Amino acid sequence: MNDIQNKAITKRDVDFAKWYTDVVRAARLATYSNTKGCIVFEPNGYAIWERMQSVLDNEFKKTGHQNVYMPLLIPENLMNKEGELVNGFAPEVAWVTVGGQKELDERLCIRPTSETLFSDYYSTVVKSYRDLPKLYNQWCNVLRWEKETRPFLRSREFLWQEGHTVHETKEEAEKETLQMLNVYNDFFHNYLAIPSIVGKKTDKEKFAGAEYTYTVESLMYNGVSLQSGTSHYFGQKFSRAYDIKFVNRENKFDYAYQTSWGVTTRMIGALIMVHSDDYGLVLPPKIAPRQVVIIPIKDTLEVNDLANKYLDELNRNNIISYIDNTNKSAGFKFAEAEVNGIPVRIEIGPRDLENGKVTIVRRDTREKIEIDVNSDIVNIVNNLMNEIQDNLYNRALERRNKQTYVAHNLEEMTNIMNEHPGFIKAMWCGNHECETKIKEIKGTKSRCIPFDEEQEHIDDKCVCCGKPAKEMVIWGIQY
Repeated sequence: MNDIQNKAITKRDVDFAKWYTDVVRAARLATYSNTKGCIVFEPNGYAIWERMQSVLDNEFKKTGHQNVYMPLLIPENLMNKEGELVNGFAPEVAWVTVGGQKELDERLCIRPTSETLFSDYYSTVVKSYRDLPKLYNQWCNVLRWEKETRPFLRSREFLWQEGHTVHETKEEAEKETLQMLNVYNDFFHNYLAIPSIVGKKTDKEKFAGAEYTYTVESLMYNGVSLQSGTSHYFGQKFSRAYDIKFVNRENKFDYAYQTSWGVTTRMIGALIMVHSDDYGLVLPPKIAPRQVVIIPIKDTLEVNDLANKYLDELNRNNIISYIDNTNKSAGFKFAEAEVNGIPVRIEIGPRDLENGKVTIVRRDTREKIEIDVNSDIVNIVNNLMNEIQDNLYNRALERRNKQTYVAHNLEEMTNIMNEHPGFIKAMWCGNHECETKIKEIKGTKSRCIPFDEEQEHIDDKCVCCGKPAKEMVIWGIQY
């Protein structure tokens, strides 16, 4: 079965795009549907999303946020109230023009994002500074008419969360914007084992309608970057457009300050492209829906008793475990656990028990470890999962560091992107024309302007035009 499984997955270093699709299919994460550009989330894939939801939802609630739900459909007049947003999303918007058999008096947009609906709602419920802040989030689907699609990374319909908050002061809203960026960054580091970087988007790359955008950027195995999460400060742009006014502490009318922030199911794509290998999916234990699989090699009383004993001890200690009691061969079960990315595999066979031993296999390195049958299984598995989590992070960090380069001019930048893409640190003058020129290099874009503590002085001149540089920018090609 191992040979069969390997043949089903293209080698990662031979054809990365094909490898990615093969892993998605082999691990039964998603499959294509007959709705063009949309995917079916299969149980294994949706279970990962549920784990992500659970962790993030808990973090949001720790910071005082509440969940709500807004309508799927947005009247055209609401979309048109804030010009930047509607212009930014115009090429991707899908419209409903007929209801039943009747043509509608006004087109309805299928939400690509929900700033309009939240702003319209806030205009009706925010009357006084005592009503503020409103810290709301929703888990939902959105629709964007993408031309090119790929499972999890870019599909027409996808799942996400979108936080939309409204505040009394600029300072409070800006604090919220940064706080939620840090929540995302911590999640990537501590749960997904992905060493993301954070910073500010250039004006050219910021969210349509935002005063500024903070971003979480991560680097995939092949050196292509992925915008993994964003947090936007809107200031009073939407509150003025949607008339979100309140009576302030001086008993005068003022416009509220807003933020929005979100991450999507493309995080599943990031997990695959950062950690997985030629044998299938690799999942960090902290985000794996199933952390341990126990595989009885033969159906004997002794084997089954020990399997059930381990299962009970692990689950009682909040280690998500299961026994594979299917009628498949042991080799098939091993390969299936491997391709599905189960972090820890425990193999129990009669011969091992005769020697008082049990075999544990870790998914990240595929290393087999023999332990005594009477060992403290909970302690061993906990320690092993911590090692796996740390190893996946350190491995990804080492690779990202190797794929982070410095460029002093366009020739160097071009050579890097053509020969071995990754993150490029280079100075920038601040002009959009230079961003447009750099984009000619295989679609290279500014990923973020790192915060002050991460700023480096690489050169005095802009990498593109040679004029005096303002700041260091991280550049890369993107999904």
